[in-house]
Amino acid sequence: MEQVPSTASCLLDSQFKNNNFDLLRILAASQVVATHTLWHLQIARPAWWPVVEACPGVAVFFVISGFLISASYERSSGWKSYACNRILRIYPGLWCCVFATVLVACAFGYSFFNWSAALWLTAQLIGVIYTPEFLKSFGFGSYNGSLWTIPIELQFYCAVPLLYWVTRKVQNRTLCFSIVWVCFVLVAFASCVVFAPLSELEGEPALQKLFRYSFIPHIYLFLTGVLMQRLGVYKMNWIAGKAIYWVIAYLAVYLFIPHSPASYVLEMLMLGVAAVSGAYTAPGVSRKLLRGNDISYGVYIYHGLFINVFIELALTKRAVFMALLAVCTYVAGYVSWIWVERPFLRSKKQTISPNYIPVP
Repeated sequence: MEQVPSTASCLLDSQFKNNNFDLLRILAASQVVATHTLWHLQIARPAWWPVVEACPGVAVFFVISGFLISASYERSSGWKSYACNRILRIYPGLWCCVFATVLVACAFGYSFFNWSAALWLTAQLIGVIYTPEFLKSFGFGSYNGSLWTIPIELQFYCAVPLLYWVTRKVQNRTLCFSIVWVCFVLVAFASCVVFAPLSELEGEPALQKLFRYSFIPHIYLFLTGVLMQRLGVYKMNWIAGKAIYWVIAYLAVYLFIPHSPASYVLEMLMLGVAAVSGAYTAPGVSRKLLRGNDISYGVYIYHGLFINVFIELALTKRAVFMALLAVCTYVAGYVSWIWVERPFLRSKKQTISPNYIPVP
């Protein structure tokens, strides 16, 4: 790991940690919840919906993930502490959500006493997410559609040590990362152009689905976060405190450039920059509002289960059901944070050194 002693390092680390990422994550999770709820409960979109639709939460998650996970790895004492901390972040919440799904599905008459269910349960606990045949009639046909990003996030976790290992002897690592970023941006452009027409066909081709659930078409967003962290943008004048300008620039691109599969990549890159800028604009807001509670993961992983429950109970097509589902989801997210995630996160090894400064 790269470390350079400096009397200014404590100040820089304080700048880095004073951010609004918790608030951004809950906003991103809320966007995903609103999108899925409106679609699956067949609720008419309100007049303000285009504003929400303009800010895809998953893209924001991926950029933030790259920013924070790369910083965590650089400050880790080794890959073992890095891996342990990543496991504690993802798996306890995921396992509880999967077991909650089993209990709920059993309540609706689905049986898990078969080999297919045993194989499925094992795969879910590992993080290989899929919906088995015996659950495809549950809810909207996916036992928890929100979990599709978990395997991608796990691939990101594995990619970080590999990327740093491959570039360990490179003098300018940030430049090397920039080259890799450009390559994957081009891959994202190409994949949008190639696969978008196939999406209009009846049914999704198996090759496209396999590609979509891999890290390849998404890692350019993750690497965008990595690069911004490596460049130390949190202390740059053109990022810190400038969120309003980046949001306006993003909305201008989103609203006035004709939408196409290729323009989507540009839009998501600008959204990623706007998100990181927002994290370091009035950075005390997140702590004042949330008081250190990060319920975004719980909100994200549980909302798909609640959508299925509402569909099973025929609670659809009315705005009041959307509000009720939101309340249930946020309560579940809070319970998950207080009783599951936070206790495990407190056992994480402290990996951030006060004498650490990223070196390009």
